[in-house]
Amino acid sequence: MKTVFTTGEAAKICKVSQQTIIRCFDSGQLKGFRVPGSRFRRIPRHELFMFMRDNGIPTDALESGKRKILIVDDDQELVELMVDVLERDGRFEIRAVNNGFDAGMMVKDYRPDLIVLDVMLPDINGKEVCQRVRSDKTMDDVRIICISGMVESDKVEELRAAGANDFLQKPFEVEKLLDRICQLLDVETVAAH
Repeated sequence: MKTVFTTGEAAKICKVSQQTIIRCFDSGQLKGFRVPGSRFRRIPRHELFMFMRDNGIPTDALESGKRKILIVDDDQELVELMVDVLERDGRFEIRAVNNGFDAGMMVKDYRPDLIVLDVMLPDINGKEVCQRVRSDKTMDDVRIICISGMVESDKVEELRAAGANDFLQKPFEVEKLLDRICQLLDVETVAAH
């Protein structure tokens, strides 16, 4: 479990901008220290916990320390494979649903950090799911990786325009997906032991 956080990590956990964390740090609201010989700020876990508690920020993200991922795909085998790889990694908490309607409900309740979204769902297309997530200001930080077997580049551009952060063509190596997830969530690509 992490004991010290960067301002970027603290911002993600608190679901606020990094600037907000830096302001709170610099004003003394959020205690921490600077890395000797640099301008980097570091925030010890217990200080971050107290800051979150004092400001009414839910501490569950800090307590589990795991990033939340929502997988939306109707291909049960692929979902099992993704869940398996991500759970083995140990840094993620995963939920999976197999249609757009459930995805919409789950996004609101679960508040994932990242959504792995199949573009071709039985009930609604992925682009629409992207647009719905992006239309909710409270979900600005949610990252979306679209996956699909379709390849037309204009479709990929449409998805990006609708709010997708990344796109993976099926079939893909789940390890590659893990790499992309780590990049988007700003966690180390290789599990730190």
